Amino acid sequence: MNSVRVPHRLCCLRAVVKKEFRQIGRDARTLIFLVVMPGFLLLMFGFALNFDVNHVPLAVCDEDGSAAAREFIGDFTHTEYFDLKYELSDPREIDRLLGEEKVRVALVVPRGFAADLAAGRDPAVQVLVDGANASSASTAAGYISAIVQNDAVRMTTRLLRDRGLKSFGMPLASDVRVWYNPELRSAIFLVPGLMAFILMVILVITTAFSIVREKERGTMEQIMVSPLKPAELIIGKTVPYIFISLVSSHLVLLLGLVLFGVAIKGNYLLLLLTMTLFLVGGLGQGLLISTVTRTQQVAFQLAILSTFLPTFILSGFVFPVRNMPPVVQALTYLVPAKYFLVALRSIIIKGAGLGAFWDQVLCLAVFAAMMLGVSTLRMKKAGETGKIAKSGRGRGGRP
Repeated sequence: MNSVRVPHRLCCLRAVVKKEFRQIGRDARTLIFLVVMPGFLLLMFGFALNFDVNHVPLAVCDEDGSAAAREFIGDFTHTEYFDLKYELSDPREIDRLLGEEKVRVALVVPRGFAADLAAGRDPAVQVLVDGANASSASTAAGYISAIVQNDAVRMTTRLLRDRGLKSFGMPLASDVRVWYNPELRSAIFLVPGLMAFILMVILVITTAFSIVREKERGTMEQIMVSPLKPAELIIGKTVPYIFISLVSSHLVLLLGLVLFGVAIKGNYLLLLLTMTLFLVGGLGQGLLISTVTRTQQVAFQLAILSTFLPTFILSGFVFPVRNMPPVVQALTYLVPAKYFLVALRSIIIKGAGLGAFWDQVLCLAVFAAMMLGVSTLRMKKAGETGKIAKSGRGRGGRP
């Protein structure tokens, strides 16, 4: 008996998968949304979101006019961090330029700069930074401090040598080495986060529409009263989207490599496992939304509310979780993209093994199992309700 039922169940499951593939193939919008949209969003966000602070507009007012002052100013203008836009003769013009946002940084070298250096006195320069954008301002201030410190060491060394001290050493030296992202490019940090953000939003929205569309067309009730089990329906609905989502994920990885130079440094099979768990969880969440809504408009709104803001704000994609208040940090544990993002960055950027993020993979597996389980229970309940309603109509009673 069981040997007869198993092939029958597999045939039912195969029929649902085949039907879903055929339906996706006929719906060009869904196919474009699943395959093309993630790559397009990666391009848009990848080039628009950039935390690198380079080519900051700079205004300089050199009141000293000496060779030492020009050498000092050259240390600012000969880097990629600052672009000299204005050379001023009157420091009072700085207020207007900063107010009109024509420059972000202004440098004033006072009179007597070279004379103070030659006499061994400590010359002072004035640096004005536009702090309207706190993040850019703090980064620019860090660049300025580093340049001034390097100049101070160079000038002190030259002064000591001019005074006949040939051999001396600095009291403290540092050897800073940056791992995983030596060039400190924000794209290396952002591309894995964009991948998690884009896939989560796209997956949940698309799968939320899959069952709601059946409800609106009136075919869902026929499926519910068929011999098809809820678990078979959930699996049959999920398999095609998992396959297409994996293709879309690899397209995003390829674009990240070609356009932003983000290569996979870790184990590819481990990355594939992590992606699959995340995709299954996202698909399960979309199916769960579709079981509690009856229109595509409501499903879309729920999908956006449950994915867009939580993934963007609470996953650590842009804002570090450790900097959030304790109450908000507790909420981040409900966001699956947080676990996926930790694992993704560990594999792609650091090349770490499973031992470094096994707990994140476990959380993704629990989330995926929970979403599929709850979706199946909801589908089972809807199926029982549909059968009762059909039975009532068959006896002439009210549904």
